[in-house]
Amino acid sequence: MSVIHTLKHTLYSCGLLGLILFLSSCSPRALYEAKHVVAEADSLWIQGKIYEDSIRLAQAYTTLEQWRLLYADDYARACYHYGRLFRAKDNPVAAMQAFICATHSRTRDNSLLGRVYSNMGDICHYASEYALSYDMFKTSADAFLLGGDTLLYYYGLNNMAYELAEQRKKEDAFFLLSYIEDNCTNIEVLTKTLETKAEACLYAQLYDSAINYTSLLLSNDFIEPAWLLIRAQAYSFLGENDSAVFYANRVLSVSSEMYEQNNALYILTQDDKTKDITSVRETSAERSDVQKLIEIKRSQYAQAVQILEIDINRIPDRQWLYLCSAFILFVTALVILSSMWKKRKQHQQMMIDLQEKKQQKMELSNQIDNLSLLHEAHHNEIFTDIENFCQSIGNNQDIKTQLYWNDYEKMCETVNRYMYNLVSHLQPYNLSEKEMRLCVLVLLKASTDQMLNMIPYSKSGLGKFKYTTAKKMGTTTANMRSFILNLVG
Repeated sequence: MSVIHTLKHTLYSCGLLGLILFLSSCSPRALYEAKHVVAEADSLWIQGKIYEDSIRLAQAYTTLEQWRLLYADDYARACYHYGRLFRAKDNPVAAMQAFICATHSRTRDNSLLGRVYSNMGDICHYASEYALSYDMFKTSADAFLLGGDTLLYYYGLNNMAYELAEQRKKEDAFFLLSYIEDNCTNIEVLTKTLETKAEACLYAQLYDSAINYTSLLLSNDFIEPAWLLIRAQAYSFLGENDSAVFYANRVLSVSSEMYEQNNALYILTQDDKTKDITSVRETSAERSDVQKLIEIKRSQYAQAVQILEIDINRIPDRQWLYLCSAFILFVTALVILSSMWKKRKQHQQMMIDLQEKKQQKMELSNQIDNLSLLHEAHHNEIFTDIENFCQSIGNNQDIKTQLYWNDYEKMCETVNRYMYNLVSHLQPYNLSEKEMRLCVLVLLKASTDQMLNMIPYSKSGLGKFKYTTAKKMGTTTANMRSFILNLVG
């Protein structure tokens, strides 16, 4: 039995030690700072910016990871911003890991999950995993719809249609795009839908339709490089080399995105017949350099997608569940055995304790009687001391001088010293300075004239003031002195 008792206390000690280590590793201050960093990142996200302080964001992410069960939303937002930071630093592998952590955070913020899955869809797209990218964008759109973000929902449908076009599923892509046009009135969404239609037409070899859609897009004041590229590619497929070269050069002049630059350079190497051999070689060399960078990036994106696929296909590891169950059963058995042993010992001790309790009860009764007598004597002694002090002060014509009346703090010290902390006993009633002075005068049995002399009031006003003060303390004017006396006694 002693072994069981020792094991039980050991388990309790280990649990307590683990709790102390956990709390010490993440102080409330660190948690507050982590939530503050996430709030700053949210504010920057609203402005279309990325939180760039990677050290503070990493600390916030690590801190909230320890509290993810209690602060699931904050942890998910930290994962999201951490992933966006890695994407900005061209590290899709780390970004994907952060986004996956956000999906496992059990957050109920559907808008946040929609943004997370949208980023994961982008990474899959750049890795040319269009089917997986479609699944991520669909999950994203569903999350936006649940979160009530209608516009982002339509953007998600656009992304889904784009991935369907990449997979050459023309009918499905146009069905989604028609649905958006029939139900959405937002200009920006419809502009995006028009771009996706042009892209889908390009993949479906409907080059004239792609050119018509880009004509509508280019009629806007703002022009996207992607629109110029679609138009250049459509002209290139139609064999209109001059137009293809013209728009490809425009892409190179306005775009900094390497995928767009690569496609534009390809068109120039194929369709520009006006350049000499030296210019052609320079363009080909430039395209070769861009392709190398794209291959490197695609390799990184492929690694990120591999991490996502492993997570999707991951079989839940139940070994920890079996261990926890075995541990719980072991602890339960220890507790039951310990309880049985205690009950047996208690039963053996019960008769002995019963006799001892009877004896203790008799002794306690005698002690209580003695304490009551002592308390009563002490109570009477306090009352006598207070009454003597009140009489000595009350008989003095210059009470103000005796009590240092004009110096409130010194008066309180004097009253506390000779009247058993009267001021301290009155403090729970939240009395004003004037009400506190009145209580002192009442206890001193000061006459009405003395009160009027020491508290500037009319005679009728003084009576009303005594009434309101007594009511505030929960007594009456007639019982006010005895009530105060009982406080200090």
